[in-house]
Amino acid sequence: MHNTLEAVLIILAASVIVAALARAFKLPTMLGYLVTGIVIGPYSLGWIPDTPQTRYLAEFGVVFLMFSVGLEFSLPRMIAMRATVFGFGGAQVAISVIATIALSLLLGLSLPAGVALGGALAMSSTAIVSKLLAERVELQSQHGRLAMGALLFQDLAVVPLLILIPAFTKPAGSMPIELLTALLKAAVVLFILLFFGQKVMRAWFHRIAETKSSELFTLNLLLITLGLSFLTERAGLSLALGAFLAGMLVSETEYRYQVEDDIKPFRDVLLGLFFITIGMRLDVGVVSSHVLLVLLLLSVILLGKGLSIWALSRLFGHGQNTAIRTALALSQGGEFGLVLLALAADRGLMSQHTTQPVLAALIISMLLAPLLIHRTEWVSKKLAASEWANRAKEVHDIALKTFGKSGHVILCGYGRSGQSLARFLETENIPFVALDSDPTRVRAAAAAGESVVFGDPSKREVLVAAGISRARAMAITFSDLGSSMSILRHARELKPELPIVVRTVDDTHIEQLREAGATEVVSEVMEGSLMLASHALMLLGIPLSQVLKRIRSVRESRYSLMRGFFRGATDIDDELGDEVQPRLFSLLIGPQSAAIGKTLEEIGLDELLVDVVAIRRHGIRGINPGAETHVEAGDVMVLRGTPENLAAAEIILLQG
Repeated sequence: MHNTLEAVLIILAASVIVAALARAFKLPTMLGYLVTGIVIGPYSLGWIPDTPQTRYLAEFGVVFLMFSVGLEFSLPRMIAMRATVFGFGGAQVAISVIATIALSLLLGLSLPAGVALGGALAMSSTAIVSKLLAERVELQSQHGRLAMGALLFQDLAVVPLLILIPAFTKPAGSMPIELLTALLKAAVVLFILLFFGQKVMRAWFHRIAETKSSELFTLNLLLITLGLSFLTERAGLSLALGAFLAGMLVSETEYRYQVEDDIKPFRDVLLGLFFITIGMRLDVGVVSSHVLLVLLLLSVILLGKGLSIWALSRLFGHGQNTAIRTALALSQGGEFGLVLLALAADRGLMSQHTTQPVLAALIISMLLAPLLIHRTEWVSKKLAASEWANRAKEVHDIALKTFGKSGHVILCGYGRSGQSLARFLETENIPFVALDSDPTRVRAAAAAGESVVFGDPSKREVLVAAGISRARAMAITFSDLGSSMSILRHARELKPELPIVVRTVDDTHIEQLREAGATEVVSEVMEGSLMLASHALMLLGIPLSQVLKRIRSVRESRYSLMRGFFRGATDIDDELGDEVQPRLFSLLIGPQSAAIGKTLEEIGLDELLVDVVAIRRHGIRGINPGAETHVEAGDVMVLRGTPENLAAAEIILLQG
């Protein structure tokens, strides 16, 4: 008991440090956990023994990972992407598995070991790829959709592999029967759960939700997840399969997003434990004595897998540039590869001398993944001779579309907001040209006669081709900060006086966008609040002229009246940018406060970038007090600023 508690404490301490460092350096925590496991494991520092108890605990991380995959499963999405998922993704997994089996048999390994290795090497990291593509705003690009389709099929392919690998451990004579039995069991379980379980699950969640108890909701969620995992394990299948089915059932209910939010802390903590235990399995001594083999396997994973993905992309009719980018995104190993490799090793399908070099190569490939994806642009330019020709054609098409246009508006992005703006421009007979990097949307809109062309507006040459020198105004209609900043930078260099309106979600980056050159920044949250306020005021009998005057005043002050708000327990700081998002803070001025008798100008809170929004005195609230206002004992001052600046202001007001 003492040793178990000690091991858990060491793992928890290491996890806290790793998570904090990864967050600080904006790196995937998964890679940090792997490295941590290698360092503290039995083959390096030896702080944690590699015991069956530790491995079994780590299996719960896989359970919640598979539950999350099931939760993301969407049959309509699968049908919409069927060509990419089952065509491209299925071919990628099949080729990887078949090629690995053939190579394994040539090297003297058994067929079961070849299947396990093939499955492990076929997988790519959904966590790493999706995160990095999202950061680079490439999820909706051609290579982004290809990569996500392949990852979706890989996630599905894990399910039959989790059934096959345990069945391979049975005696050779009974293996076909065991495999058939396992598949029949899985089919029966799937049939019962999918055809009867959905109605039961929805009704049950309704009953639980009616209690309005978050504690009961979370307990029920854990019961469903672990209960189905237990049932599938008792049926001779795996814990992970039950968790996947539980996620699929919950995904069909209206409680999916609430469930996803509730399960995340458990999933992340246990996944961290899983990746640490995977790192603990790596024997540095064995790896160091087989360095050449590890490097050979690494090259097979990165080059062999990358080349096969490139060839498949070309075979499916995609351009050279897209094929190279997709190959770089998917060439690394993945978390499910580690799961399958660990399962095969635990079931005795592979020896340590086989497992260790493969494990090392997979981990190293995952460590290299961020570097490869970030260097995609450079590599594609070097290898894709047609890259510049394609870009030149893109620019040429845009130039043809805008030829002869003058005094037009450039719309950067043609999503819902861009199309709504275009309708207003059309009613006023104002010419415009829209730039969008979604080829499907561009084709559909262009076929309908819309003035839209394919192009990335964050590229300087695209803006030049769009006739920015002759443009009357520009509107950035998507809310991606990186792309908006790039467009503003190029636009200010090309035409400094051009009026530019930028859309943003909230008021987090208003000042940053204005400093970058935005003439106006429209905040969806703020404008929605203004519309809500205007309707409420008119319903309360306030004259329309006064309401319009108030709304105009708020807009002219760049939403200053509405900037900042009081935080609640349900607000998520990560989404609101806590380090830059202003917040409101109420401070009571006690009888001993140093600020009593001083004016706001004398106190100098503006030097700390802290605003005094209001002062409540004797039950009366004064908004935007002047600099000559004296502070009195008993005042409640409403301050606005960042958390750090508010803390400094509190010290000045109370202690001097």
